[in-house]
Amino acid sequence: MAGKISKEELEELRDAFGKVDLNGNGFICDYELHDLFKEANLPMPGYKVREIIQKLMEEGDKDKDNKISFDEFVSIFQELKSSDIAKSFRKAINRKEGILAIGGTSELSSAGTQHSFSEEERFAFANWINTALEQDPDCKHVLPMNPNTDDLFKAVGDGIVLCKMINLSVPDTIDERTINKKKVTAFTIQENLNLALNSASAIGCHVVNIGALDLREGKPHLVLGLLWQIIKIGLFADIELSRNEALAALLRDGETLEDLMKLSPEELLLRWANFHLENAGWSKINNFSHDIKLTDFSNCVKDSRAYFHLLNQIAPKGQKEGEDRIDIDMSGFSENDDLKRAECMLLQADRLGCRQFVTSTDVVSGNPKLNLAFVANLFNKYPALTKPENQDINWGLLEGGCFAHDCCSCCIPEPLPICLIDFIVSSIQKSRKLSSFTTIKSCLIFVRVVMSTCFC
Repeated sequence: MAGKISKEELEELRDAFGKVDLNGNGFICDYELHDLFKEANLPMPGYKVREIIQKLMEEGDKDKDNKISFDEFVSIFQELKSSDIAKSFRKAINRKEGILAIGGTSELSSAGTQHSFSEEERFAFANWINTALEQDPDCKHVLPMNPNTDDLFKAVGDGIVLCKMINLSVPDTIDERTINKKKVTAFTIQENLNLALNSASAIGCHVVNIGALDLREGKPHLVLGLLWQIIKIGLFADIELSRNEALAALLRDGETLEDLMKLSPEELLLRWANFHLENAGWSKINNFSHDIKLTDFSNCVKDSRAYFHLLNQIAPKGQKEGEDRIDIDMSGFSENDDLKRAECMLLQADRLGCRQFVTSTDVVSGNPKLNLAFVANLFNKYPALTKPENQDINWGLLEGGCFAHDCCSCCIPEPLPICLIDFIVSSIQKSRKLSSFTTIKSCLIFVRVVMSTCFC
């Protein structure tokens, strides 16, 4: 059933399912549907809500076990796509978590198509860009943006902000001289947007089904999707052993550096957070969503309490030369109200200059994407790790071992043979594909991909 919808739609449905599955057990029950409609505060009489819930359970619960699995959840959206019940259901989900639906029409469907986007993401990304490009004179025509409006979707329309954000995430990806900044016309805007898309692809973003026209028109779900990839790449750039050898402090008993190198940035970030939580005497977390918002074995809400301990652990202690001590006020830790406690925590994060990406509501609701970005930003500014004195890293040996056993692009021997580089670059130029690359660095990324194909 799920195979009939796109991967993007499936991910949206998975997010929606998580918003309804309040206890996180992988199933939806009737009481969770009741809570969903109650929290959404839709202008509907009670009997109508009961009818909808009854219909959803009857139509969705295929195996009649009084609960709806994810596959059954997908079936609801497919089989009841144009019905009033399905529309009410989608509206309830959208209203619950600040998700806005953007309607459209499709030649293939009289019912039209609908894409949703998160107000929280729009707010977070707009604020992040406002801060990151605040001093950039080339962006003064669109900054600062009002994060509560659609300014963000209009700001990316000429491609300049996108190019700047790409360079912020991976410096020198784009030669600034190739960005059209003055006397912008429809033609130069198209050039900027193509430049941004090609460059985003070069640094690792997936830009399939995203065109220059989509960005120029500011299609919310596509703009947010691309921006998240660009921002995430920048946030994760230093969360790897080769860029930060102090990560060796996260090694566990019996592990080797090779084991640590196999971890993804997300896994390293989670291990880093748990490293500091353990040092604080606090229980570990398994993710940046459910474990932030839900309860642990003692039935004690963790959410911002875990963050309080993390902030207290990484805050500068004034022990290094030129370092000012910053004391975290833990008094808000005992606040019983979840939102108020989260706000107290964010006030302390602000003292570290790290109040980005999340609001108190995002913390309490356990927004996985924004909480991940929040923690990644904490790591980048205050890793609070010290490389073990007895841990000398032999990169030649490590990379050699990697090349011998793992077939991946990182295994390519350095430096690349000059003759081979000249041959590949010459071939690209002859085939008129060099225009797809914005800098020599981007071209070398392509060379590395070709090399990985040859070696692997």
